[in-house]
Amino acid sequence: MSAVLAAVLGATLTGCSSTGGKRAEERAAKAAQGRAAVDTPRWTFAMVTHSGDGDTFWDIVQNGAKQAAAKDNIKFLYAHDVEGNKQAQSVQAMIDQKVDGLIVTLAKPDAMKDVVAKAEKAGIPVITVNSGSDKSKEFGALTHIGQDEVIAGEAVGEQLNQRGRKKAVCVLHEQGNVGHEQRCEGVKKTFKGQVDNLYVEGTNMPAVQSSLEAKLQSDKDVDAVVTLGAPFAPTAVKAAQQAGSKAEVDTFDLNAKVAGGLQDGSLGFAVDQDPYLQGYEAVDLLWLYKYNRDMLGGGRPVLTGPQIVTKDDAKTLAEYTKRGTR
Repeated sequence: MSAVLAAVLGATLTGCSSTGGKRAEERAAKAAQGRAAVDTPRWTFAMVTHSGDGDTFWDIVQNGAKQAAAKDNIKFLYAHDVEGNKQAQSVQAMIDQKVDGLIVTLAKPDAMKDVVAKAEKAGIPVITVNSGSDKSKEFGALTHIGQDEVIAGEAVGEQLNQRGRKKAVCVLHEQGNVGHEQRCEGVKKTFKGQVDNLYVEGTNMPAVQSSLEAKLQSDKDVDAVVTLGAPFAPTAVKAAQQAGSKAEVDTFDLNAKVAGGLQDGSLGFAVDQDPYLQGYEAVDLLWLYKYNRDMLGGGRPVLTGPQIVTKDDAKTLAEYTKRGTR
């Protein structure tokens, strides 16, 4: 993927000159070897997210960001904290380091508003990624990269209808995350059946399993469980098995275990928002802005999903999930 994108970028920069094709090939070759494909300054970009420890989703985002950084001659820094105030402190630390560009998530927008304004006041361009599309422009970011969470939830509701489900549990694993609330709201908009929200302690997987297990034991009408992150899907499968429930488990996001679950039938479907692309495009668009004041989409959100993934797709995607790019 990186080689192809580098080639396209090279062709764009060289226009229709007689040497354009050769230069594009040279840049693609450099990128394939992990070398910078451009000769722009060695800028430093930082990404600060709301991720908790051990979340494989954000590993994939970082893989994309690091690939783009290598291509674009960028020094890439990363920090994260599930607590909004601590995430804001990490952003402030990056501002104090005088980074050349910032990529942030707005899962807890109230905690992030002031520090994003400080970044802009310091002349640091900001791109938001993954969460907070509805606040991105208001906060002054150049653009937002990710999926529209309500639309993604609506896609899940429609898929549940097609699968004949009647009652679903939407498992929210991070209190105060507006994106998670929007996903469940979207499910309720299109699903013809009933949706119950279940709040769990996402940093404690045994507690997640026990909470969901208790819900399924007490409500035998539940025939669908929707988790909001790939790491929680296998736990939901275990909870359903322990509860003696035949509820289908479906999930947002994709990783190797989810791909395996789709293949063996323990999971029904997944909603992929392509985290690799979110990381890659965030770095690449910041580079384009610094280099040429380009901004894809004129500042409107750049959507990376949703894509419904089923058993039919899993075999093809399994290779990509194993290498950490899907």
